[in-house]
Amino acid sequence: MGSRTALVEDLMERFPHVPREAVFKEDLLRGGVAFDPSALSDNESGEVKPKSYFIFSFDHGTLPELGEAALRRPPEEIILTGGPYDLRRTVVSVRVNPASPYRVAADDDGLLGLYLDGKRIADVGVPPMPEYYRHTLSNGKSVMEVAPTIQWGYLIYLTVFRVCQYFGAKEECQYCDINHNWRQHKAAGRPYTGVKDVDEVLEALEIIDRYDTAKASTAYTLTGGAITKTVAGRDEADFYGHYAKAIEERFPGRWIGKVVAQALPRDDVQRFKDYGVQIYHPNYEVWDRRLFELYCPGKERYVGRDEWHRRILDSAEVFGARNVIPNFVAGVEMAEPFGFTTVDEAIASTTEGLRFFMSHGITPRFTTWCPEPTTPLGKANPQGAPLEYHIRLLEAYRATMDDFGLSSPPGYGPPGPGRAVFSVSSFMDSLPAQEPSAVR
Repeated sequence: MGSRTALVEDLMERFPHVPREAVFKEDLLRGGVAFDPSALSDNESGEVKPKSYFIFSFDHGTLPELGEAALRRPPEEIILTGGPYDLRRTVVSVRVNPASPYRVAADDDGLLGLYLDGKRIADVGVPPMPEYYRHTLSNGKSVMEVAPTIQWGYLIYLTVFRVCQYFGAKEECQYCDINHNWRQHKAAGRPYTGVKDVDEVLEALEIIDRYDTAKASTAYTLTGGAITKTVAGRDEADFYGHYAKAIEERFPGRWIGKVVAQALPRDDVQRFKDYGVQIYHPNYEVWDRRLFELYCPGKERYVGRDEWHRRILDSAEVFGARNVIPNFVAGVEMAEPFGFTTVDEAIASTTEGLRFFMSHGITPRFTTWCPEPTTPLGKANPQGAPLEYHIRLLEAYRATMDDFGLSSPPGYGPPGPGRAVFSVSSFMDSLPAQEPSAVR
C-alpha cells in the first residue's frame, strides 16, 4: 500500500460489515494522532476539556517528547463527523503521536479537521469544558485530578490508587505503563494524587452531581493498580470496596457503580456486591496461555491463568453473568517477539477466549492496545498490531455475540455507529443500535 489512506480504504472495502467509522477509530487508537498547536487546549483555564491522563498515558511518547502537547494538553477526546466518508458521530479517545499520519488542525476559518496524508477526512469536535471542572475542592484540588470524566462525560473515572503493586520486570504487565505514568507526572510537577482520600472523592462527586444538570454522567468506575498486600491497611476488595460503599451511601442510585480489580476469590467478590457495586471487571488481559504467562507475570505468579478464569466464572454467580465484564488488551496477541505472527492465528486465539466466556453468558469487552514507549512491548512494537487485526476482531466479536444471543453489556452507554460513546475501542460502535430505553 502506497499510503495510509489506501490501506484504510482497502480494509473498508474488504470488511464492509464493519462500520467505516470503526476502521478510522481503531487506526487512531492503535497508532495515535498528531495535534497542530491550533488544536491544543488551554488546559483547565480554557473552553475545551483537556486530557486528564486518568490512568495510563495512552501516548506514543513520554511527556518530554510530546512538545507543546505536553504543555497545552490536547482534548480528552475528539468527535469525528462528515468528510468525504460521511462519517457518523464517532467518539475517539486521544492518544498523542507526533509522528502519526493523522493530524488534527484548524483550517483558515478556525474549524478543526482530521487530516490523513494531507487530505481533510473529517470534521473534528472537541468536548466543551464541563461546568464541574471549573470548581475546585475545598483543599484546592481540581475535579479533573480527583474525578475526571471520559466517554464524552458518560463515565466518571476514579483511579483511586495510581500505582500498581506488581512492580518491576518480573511482575508488571508488559504492556502497562501505570507506574511510569505516575512517575512522569510527578517528575513534571503535575498534581497526580497517589491514593485518593475517600472524602475528596465524595466532594468531587458532589460538585459533579450539582453542576451536571443534564445528568450526562451515568456511571463511575473505581480502579487503580493491583494490590498484593494492603493499601492504607486494607486488602484489595476492602480498599476499592470502601469507596463504593461511601459513594452509594451518599448518592444512592445516582450512578452505575463499576469496579475494575483483579479476579478475586468469591468471598471478596461478594464484598464488592455488598458494598453496592453493580458491575465487576476482572480483566483477563490476553487469552493465550503462553502469552498470559509472559505478558502478565505478576498475575500468573500471584493467581495464575486457570485460577483467574475460574474466579471470573465464580463472580458471575455473585453479580449475574451479564454484570461481569472482563477486559482484554486487543493487539498484544501480535506483539513481537512472542506473539502470533499472523492475523489468522491471533484472531483464532482471541475468538477462542470470547467463546469460552460468552458460552457462560459473560460478555468481555476490550481496549485497543496503545504501545506506550516505556513498556517492554511498546518499545519492541512501536507500530502496535496491524490494523487488519483490529478490524477482523470487531467482526469476530460481533459474530460471537450473535452466536450466543448476547447484547451489548450494561454500563457503556448506547451501542451502534453514530451513537456509541465508549472511546478506547470500537466494540460498542460495531454493535447494533438499541432503543434508548434499553440502554443505561
